[in-house]
Amino acid sequence: MDERIRSVTEDLSQVAADARAMFGHLSPEQLNWKPAKDSWSVAQCFEHIIRTNLQFYPEFEKMAAGTRQNSFWENWSPLSGWGGRFLINAVTIDSKKAKAPSKDIVPPSQVDGDIIDRFAKHIEDVNRMVEACESVDRQKTVVTSPFLAVFTYRLDDAFTVLVEHTRRHFRQAARVAGADGFPG
Repeated sequence: MDERIRSVTEDLSQVAADARAMFGHLSPEQLNWKPAKDSWSVAQCFEHIIRTNLQFYPEFEKMAAGTRQNSFWENWSPLSGWGGRFLINAVTIDSKKAKAPSKDIVPPSQVDGDIIDRFAKHIEDVNRMVEACESVDRQKTVVTSPFLAVFTYRLDDAFTVLVEHTRRHFRQAARVAGADGFPG
């Protein structure tokens, strides 16, 4: 496995291990507690990560099978480099609150109490998909956002976004668990 793929999968595995250590013992009540009406719970943070990543599975599967080709727009879009940098910046900086770009990735208000186990298993699946894409040229392969069709970015940037988005919502969940009023 090349170093970049190893780095991505190790980073994601570390977040899953940290999630189990920090949140795996929480009750369903604690996992679903919100510090404010319009805030997300710990459980919602992890459900959102799963729902977001699932949007990319069809593309990863095509890449792994060797059947995916860039579209005309993906080959010629002058925005791909900028798009990747923009997304990486957007998911790395916690102070920038962003609204989910699709209702499909907004978690329900109550999430099952097994969310941390489901998240950890999901990360194992994501890592297998990333590993299956090892032979894909990550600089020449351009993906289109499943949320905004004119938004394109390189596969290598997509992997960085995958890691940073996961870390961002882990940090968000940690802030919820540390908030005043969190149930003991």
